[in-house]
Amino acid sequence: MSVLGLLYLLSRLIAIAAIIHVVLDNRQPAKTMAWALVIYFLPLFGVIAYIFFGINHRKERFISRRSLDMLSKRTMLEFVEQGHLQLPAAYEPAINLFARQSFSMPFLNQRTDILTSGYEFFPLLLRDIAAARRHIHLCMYIFEDDALGRLISDALIARARDGVEVRVVYDDVGCWRVGSRFFERMRREGIDVEPFMPVHFPQFTRKANYRNHRKIIVIDGRVGYIGGMNIALRYVKGNGKGADDGKGRGGWRDTMLRLEGGGVNSLQRAFLIDWYFVDRTLLSDRKYYTKPQQEGALVQTVTSGPVASYPEIMQGYLHAIMAARKYIYFQTPYFLPTDSVFFAMKTAAASGVDVRVMVPRGSDAWFVEWASRSYLREAAEAGIKVSLYDGGFLHSKLMVSDDAVCTCGSTNLDFRSFENNFEGNMFFYDADMAVRMRQIFEADEQQAVPLASLPQRMHPNIARRLWDSLTRLLAPLL
Repeated sequence: MSVLGLLYLLSRLIAIAAIIHVVLDNRQPAKTMAWALVIYFLPLFGVIAYIFFGINHRKERFISRRSLDMLSKRTMLEFVEQGHLQLPAAYEPAINLFARQSFSMPFLNQRTDILTSGYEFFPLLLRDIAAARRHIHLCMYIFEDDALGRLISDALIARARDGVEVRVVYDDVGCWRVGSRFFERMRREGIDVEPFMPVHFPQFTRKANYRNHRKIIVIDGRVGYIGGMNIALRYVKGNGKGADDGKGRGGWRDTMLRLEGGGVNSLQRAFLIDWYFVDRTLLSDRKYYTKPQQEGALVQTVTSGPVASYPEIMQGYLHAIMAARKYIYFQTPYFLPTDSVFFAMKTAAASGVDVRVMVPRGSDAWFVEWASRSYLREAAEAGIKVSLYDGGFLHSKLMVSDDAVCTCGSTNLDFRSFENNFEGNMFFYDADMAVRMRQIFEADEQQAVPLASLPQRMHPNIARRLWDSLTRLLAPLL
């Protein structure tokens, strides 16, 4: 046998071994089949991709149960018995689910501002940073070294020089294009800066697939932010109404929440757990928290990640879909839903619930856009009203239902957010907040095009349908 023949035989044996490993992992059948197809038809690429991004490390214990208990119970004990809380009967099971699985406690929050552009978010953030007196905690998936990123870092440095505790967590993959000098400058000025799961060899293969996609900021335990915006110039370079962002797309339209009140406590807990994750420093002093309020909107910060026993945020979505009686609306930049979420959405639509999904007309990730097109067609054919936002790139992640419950955060409607990423969402069980979210969705619909009105998207030629279906096979891996 020739050398080439031996190499071919060896590659097939390695591919077969990798496929056996995938099957023995007992993951979801769709994901198993996707990896098996990639490895079989593209053995060299497939095996390498599986080693780096496919091997399941979910069973690894990245944070000890004892440390999590200390962070949760020692600092949150006084909040467990909140006798004044009235839990809405329809959502009490979901609230209890979050509380039992990850100790995500509900709080009454005094004030929430919904920010729908960088022009609203960043000036407020700079003002709150300047007003900080005790501590600033910032967790970002992307912290760009651009004009805006440097402006924010300068503001953080100014507060650190005045003795304010400043801690920054950034995702090592999300910031892979950001030079180390950007973060070293902050460290030299007294800011504690830590990357989330650095992807250096040899640990690269066990960390690259699990990223911290959260966007959480807490200032003095008094003000908190959560949502979908990263710190990057693209959020202000366009105006969100079609202005070009320099890459052929309109400005970025995203949603960020600014909170004052008891809800900030749950954001603080989420950050401090992430901080222990990256720094192994247990910050459990009660100075980081504020006393719970006696009135306001009922809120709950829910985090999920690959180390959790169950995908809590996906469970929250499923509960909201199944509980919907009148309507449920979704905004997401990427629509690659898991089978359970997609089935629930289609079932709700078939039951007469007004189910709507809004996505950007053009994506920033072309392969993800191709993979999502067959999902969107199937959704429209099932009675879900699909609209394509045409006022820029829609990066917002929100859900609202029945003028009763809503959520906003970092979670996309896709496999990666539900299963692989560390995500954070704020759930609101409050009519006023839900109405405000619905009004934002309806305002965005004025700049959206119904998918059903685009025959070339609803009824593409056979070559396009085949390509969309082939890329859909890889949806569980994206």
